[in-house]
Amino acid sequence: MSGDKIFVVHSHFAKNHHFDLRLEMNGTLKSWAVPKEPPKTAGVKRLAIQVEDHPKSYATFEGVIPEGSYGAGKVKIWDHGKYSLIEKTPNKILVDFQGKKLKGQYELIHAKLGGNEKGWLFFKK
Repeated sequence: MSGDKIFVVHSHFAKNHHFDLRLEMNGTLKSWAVPKEPPKTAGVKRLAIQVEDHPKSYATFEGVIPEGSYGAGKVKIWDHGKYSLIEKTPNKILVDFQGKKLKGQYELIHAKLGGNEKGWLFFKK
């Protein structure tokens, strides 16, 4: 299966270090903030908080977002590659990543943890 869309995971050294998962969808990058390193093995679940979409051009960004700006801090690409969309519903996204670190099937489940509409679970299948 070959990927037809891009993904990127940024390591973001903002107020709190976290990772930003970004999936190309509908001409934009759908984005989630993941407080801990994305899982590379099955059985490990991570919280993922959906944030605003980013322009597709942001997929190659590395650098420093200046103080006083939204997301201020250093941004580095942690992983990137192509992915294939296997299934997408309003509450589930199943993909197959072909990255250097993230490989295989991953799922995002809209869990609404603690009543938070932006709360998702992210894990390797």
